Amino acid sequence: MAGKFEVYKDKKGEFRFRLKAGNGQIILASEGYKAKKSCMNGIESVRKNSQDDARFERKETKSGKTMFNLKATNGQVIGTSETYESAKSRDNGIASVAKNAPDAKLDDQTA
Repeated sequence: MAGKFEVYKDKKGEFRFRLKAGNGQIILASEGYKAKKSCMNGIESVRKNSQDDARFERKETKSGKTMFNLKATNGQVIGTSETYESAKSRDNGIASVAKNAPDAKLDDQTA
């Protein structure tokens, strides 16, 4: 099964997206957007920027776990990962985003 972007509304009524891998695991999540169009633009930005490894910001949490942000060309964070136990797991998450994002289907749960 291929990856997919799910578009949904959060409790505040803001639009968000999450990228799920073929196994259903969430591999990237967005911030909240006031407008649906902005959310959709965020998805297109993920599709494009996920193909450039330099756009992935690899980070360590205060508790010693790892995570990553995907940034646009202007430096703005467009998606954030979950936390991972190891750098290897984080790097696998990055590879999964790069693999799944370009051709991921769109599942609009707000329509």
